[in-house]
Amino acid sequence: MSTRRKSVKRALVLAFAVIALVWLLGCSALYHIMRRPPETFARFMAKLPGPVPFLLFPFETLWTHARAGTRQVGDAAPNFSLTKLDKSASVQLSNLTAQGRPVVLIFGSYT
Repeated sequence: MSTRRKSVKRALVLAFAVIALVWLLGCSALYHIMRRPPETFARFMAKLPGPVPFLLFPFETLWTHARAGTRQVGDAAPNFSLTKLDKSASVQLSNLTAQGRPVVLIFGSYT
């Protein structure tokens, strides 16, 4: 192989390595910010131009892993409180479970 071909090949390999490194750093930065609270993630995403993160990175895969959480089947639900529909009071999960009665949570839209 000529010296010219070797230098071109070396330059292409170096360019590919740099692009791959930048892509990996971008993926890790996006994953890191996805693990932050939603408000922080929204502020970060608002500064990015259009669909760039969706086109350049495996956004859905990163999101699925970043937001998966650590809950397993059979784990106790985290405590939370919700306001009643008539806004007369709030209901706290720990108050319901302390009574020893099973609690069923149904998430959905009834509109």
